[in-house]
Amino acid sequence: MEICETKLPGCFELQPKVFKDHRGTFVKTFHEEVFNKYQLNTNFAEEYYSFSYRNVFRGLHFQLSPKEHTKMVYCVQGEVIDAVVDLRVGSPTYGECETFSLTAEKGNIIYIPPGFAHGFFVTSETAIMMYKVSTVYAPEQDTGIHWNSVGIVLPTPNPIVSKRDNEFLALSDFNSLFVY
Repeated sequence: MEICETKLPGCFELQPKVFKDHRGTFVKTFHEEVFNKYQLNTNFAEEYYSFSYRNVFRGLHFQLSPKEHTKMVYCVQGEVIDAVVDLRVGSPTYGECETFSLTAEKGNIIYIPPGFAHGFFVTSETAIMMYKVSTVYAPEQDTGIHWNSVGIVLPTPNPIVSKRDNEFLALSDFNSLFVY
């Protein structure tokens, strides 16, 4: 597995080896020794997946202290534009967003530490996204920022967004408690 730094300190793009043959594809998405070598959190408390249709945008989500979490995401069917935003006050990249093309074919993974918002936009007909998180879902700490407030460029000006996600504050109105 190759671990690549991104422009956002602490956020990594992981590229596992993808094995293909006449039967299909095999991808190892997690190897504790590799994660430990790079001092990445491997203490995951929950894992779940979402199924979404083309033009759906989910996010930009995160959990507040004391339930903030490390998140590891990857696409097992389809293709998405994955977005990560640095919310850590004092970070050299505070408020900046980086996007990644996640596909089942590439098998790439995004590792997101606490202090970042995360979301994704589906570019294929459908997509299945897998998530591992280091803390259990806590509704009272679960929140987000508005997807359209961080400069994400999408293939459509009107993505399909949940009512809840559309009501999040803009980044400029969000008072972050995360510290770099």
